[in-house]
Amino acid sequence: MPELPELEVVREVLNRRLVGRVIQAVGIAPKGGSIVIRDLTGQGFAETLGGKEIRAVTRRGKFLIFDLAGGLWLAVNPKLMGRFQLCLPEAKKAGPVLVVLRFGQPEQELRYVDAKQMGQLYLTQDLEAIPTFGEMGPDALQIPWDDFKARIGRYRGEVKGILIRADFVAGIGNAYADEILWAAGIHPYRKRASLQADEVERLHRAMRTTLLESVDKVRAEMGEDIHLKPRDFFSVHMRAGQPCPLCGTPISSITANQRITNFCRNCQPGGLIRGMGSARVT
Repeated sequence: MPELPELEVVREVLNRRLVGRVIQAVGIAPKGGSIVIRDLTGQGFAETLGGKEIRAVTRRGKFLIFDLAGGLWLAVNPKLMGRFQLCLPEAKKAGPVLVVLRFGQPEQELRYVDAKQMGQLYLTQDLEAIPTFGEMGPDALQIPWDDFKARIGRYRGEVKGILIRADFVAGIGNAYADEILWAAGIHPYRKRASLQADEVERLHRAMRTTLLESVDKVRAEMGEDIHLKPRDFFSVHMRAGQPCPLCGTPISSITANQRITNFCRNCQPGGLIRGMGSARVT
């Protein structure tokens, strides 16, 4: 799933390459294209997008948002497998292409690629009309410490589950939650109520540092190839059995609720797991 660091770099590239350009035509794959499209204007997705100038590309949590001329917005939530590919028309496809925005002079395509067909492309005149959009909390890179401290106190349950809730902070998913919690030295299954004040402050600091450093690493590895998903720099996520970069202890893995969680039992102590009979621990 693309998360904040990847989408932030994609936003930078698209702002640099597409702002001021006009969408000449829109292609929708006959198989799968209509599944991901959400035309909230009721005026036709391709017909309405065609001829519109891109004025800016922004990001809100895990949404990439195209500000279009004429008071329109194209908001894309890539979900599990969605990606973008900015390329020449003859370039090899990075995966199943469901939607294509075509540009002229010079000819170029922005492809939406999604092997699972789970992403959503909303065309709307009102971003608040997008389901759950208005319920998102502050962006994970923008929330100040005082706001973070006040907001986390409203939630119960395990700290990782809170960290990936978009109504708490927007932009963090399963992968970067593992990285943030490892950097903070906090077990993912610790209860929020068990965290001390200094641990909450450490979590906020680790969140900002991890995300900002990851943006730099993704930018360096991705370059202009925005369809790539560079994550070789991860410390614990999907590193089960490998040595922890800090202490050398093998990274643990727990699979529960269709989610893989990786952490270091030495650097992230505590978090006794109860009531997780379906969990697989390695």
